[in-house]
Amino acid sequence: MITRRSLGALAALPLLPGAAAAQAFPARELTGIIMWGAGGATDVVARALTPIAERALGQSIVLQNRPGGAGAISVQAVATAAADGHTLLYGAENPQLHKVLGLGQRDYADFFPVNLTARGVAVVVANKDKPWASMKDVVAEAQRNPGRLRMGATGPGGLPHVVGAMINTVTQMRVIAVPFDGEGPGLTALQGGHVDFMPVGLGAAAEHIRAGRVKPLAVVNTEAVPTLPDVPPITADLPGMARLLPWGPFYGVWVRREVPEAARTRLVAAFREAASSEAFTTLMRNAGNIMMNISGEEADAFLRRWQSVTAWTLQEAGAARRSPEEFGIPRP
Repeated sequence: MITRRSLGALAALPLLPGAAAAQAFPARELTGIIMWGAGGATDVVARALTPIAERALGQSIVLQNRPGGAGAISVQAVATAAADGHTLLYGAENPQLHKVLGLGQRDYADFFPVNLTARGVAVVVANKDKPWASMKDVVAEAQRNPGRLRMGATGPGGLPHVVGAMINTVTQMRVIAVPFDGEGPGLTALQGGHVDFMPVGLGAAAEHIRAGRVKPLAVVNTEAVPTLPDVPPITADLPGMARLLPWGPFYGVWVRREVPEAARTRLVAAFREAASSEAFTTLMRNAGNIMMNISGEEADAFLRRWQSVTAWTLQEAGAARRSPEEFGIPRP
């Protein structure tokens, strides 16, 4: 028989560990480590998503840009932080290639995907004063003057590196890759004439294109995209690339795999709410991104597929330092 006394005794019992963790998290402000520098697509996504997630969590998230090593520095920082869910990694696709490029031994298999927010389309942009009107013009000049054109890059495994490898699977285009700490600094250098062209995420380049600060030459897709309806797909000039597409960058939030389930669940709910907000979805679509808003197993499946396609593309192009086979990455 349940009495007032027995109810009082039950109320006095300590919470089970899982319940206590769920109530306690987050216990303090969180740290969000952004993989790339200010102004790039990953930075834009992180700073748009965070205020909504903060409200859902009831705690602030202090954002820090830690570029370097094509994402390896920020990956290491989160991997060695306490596994309590208070340190978040705001990243892009790059760690999925670290192993085959010899940049590190970690990829997203070591992290739990709190939310894959969106995937993007890459676009090749040029300095606005260049005479080129298409990707075909760039390839032709690169072939006339091998090793002379300067391509903005973000290091091995970055989007420009991968797009360059894709192009070199269908044609020869020898250029000088000039590395920057993210797409933002690369686009600034492009406008200043320090590099000639650069493949970037459409999200990072959209405002520069609309303002006429850079010249779009091709979208890395098999068809034009609504955001840039007058810009041709890269397959118009390089039809052989069709077998590698669709392909593009993606953006998300991760924590260490070892973070307790209760904390992961709270983070998933908060970032799902943030990624579902009208303000965020409008921003993503205006930037030409495709919404995903997935987590857990569904996100892991996407990440494995992306890694398979891209790692083996680099292997075919001779751009991989180690074979994907060494790491058990299956052929697509």
